[in-house]
This record gives sequence, C-alpha cells and structure tokens, in this order.
Amino acid sequence: MKNTEPTAEQMANFLLQIKAVKLNNEHPFTWASGRKSPIYCDNRVTLSYPAIRTFIRQRFVDTINEYWGNVDVIAGVATGGIAQGALVAQDLEKPFVYVRSESKSHGLTNQIEGEIHEGQSVVVIEDLVSTGKSSLVAVHALREKGCVVKGMAAIFTYQLAVAAKNFEEAQVELHTLTDYGTLIDVACREDYIRMEDQQSLAQWRKNPEAWSDARLG
Repeated sequence: MKNTEPTAEQMANFLLQIKAVKLNNEHPFTWASGRKSPIYCDNRVTLSYPAIRTFIRQRFVDTINEYWGNVDVIAGVATGGIAQGALVAQDLEKPFVYVRSESKSHGLTNQIEGEIHEGQSVVVIEDLVSTGKSSLVAVHALREKGCVVKGMAAIFTYQLAVAAKNFEEAQVELHTLTDYGTLIDVACREDYIRMEDQQSLAQWRKNPEAWSDARLG
C-alpha cells in the first residue's frame, strides 16, 4: 500500500478541513458492526467541494498512469467509489462500470453494472479501505468475468494489518492518496487532536477489536 508524501499530507488536510474524517478519542463512534472507533470517515463529502473533487480525480489519474499505464476499463466500488470512478473514467476517456457488493435479487441480477468483457484490463476505484474484504469483493467479481485487475486506487486506508494481509493474499496492488498514519500526524500538527491522544489512536490501528472492547467495558 503506497502513497506519495506531499499528496498524502495535502489529502489528509482536505479531509480534516471539510470534516470528511472526524476524530474523537474521548467519545468514540459506533460503527455498523457495533465496534467503537476513534475515527469516522465519510469520503463522499469530498464530492461537494469542486476543488477537492478535482484534486482527487487528478491524483487518481496520475496514480493510474504511473503504476498501471493504459487500462481498458475503470470500475467503481458501490457505492463510495462510483462517483469518483466515473470522474476518472471521463478524464481518461475510458469505459466505466461499477460493482455491487452482491448480485441484485431482481431484474437482470447483475453484480457488475455496465459493459465489460473477458480479457479487459481494469483498475478499481474505492473511497476507503478498512479490512479490505468489501473492496476485494469487487475484484473477485471482475476476475470471475475474466477481467485482468491491474490494481486498486483508494482515497484513504485505515492501514489495518488485516487489510494488508487480505490484499496480499488476493494479489491486488493497492495505492492510496492518504492513510491513517498521515492523517493522525497532520491532525496533531494542525491541532485537530491533542498530542496526548496520539498514542491511543495508534493503539486503535494496531488492534481495533481490543481498543473497542476496552471502551465497551
């Protein structure tokens, strides 16, 4: 999982400025799983800010050109990766598809929406990566169609060890615009969080389950 430092810091600043990412060590957020977390990330907010939206699109385009070169199709992961993926595909003048978490139970029962063919090369666009499991569902669906997935680009990763393991096992190259470590560094430097909270936030990334369990009591 790689990023470029100036881009990573600038992206982290953007996310903090527009409150797409919220950090609260004292009053943690509850995720859908029921787990407690000091961070809540909603990168869809970036779509409401044209300058940031453009920055993300261009950095994705740069990442694709640098690491994967020419590709046949851009695929967005539903739902967070759909809008950004479509913008990237438009810039690159490539076809676009998006991939659901599972096939629809009605109509054509599609999991992949849009036209894609066996043998085509694909880069997948995602808004954020946590454990990587839901992101990799899209990769597996594309591979089942006979596509060659060159890699995935995402705005943000929590840098969880389980995600690194999942991407390695799936043999998927991941590049992100920023990450949890950079975000915490920027948040401390710019006074979004207190320095004394940094250790607890680092502990969460190392073992989210234990961190959550300690607060659930």
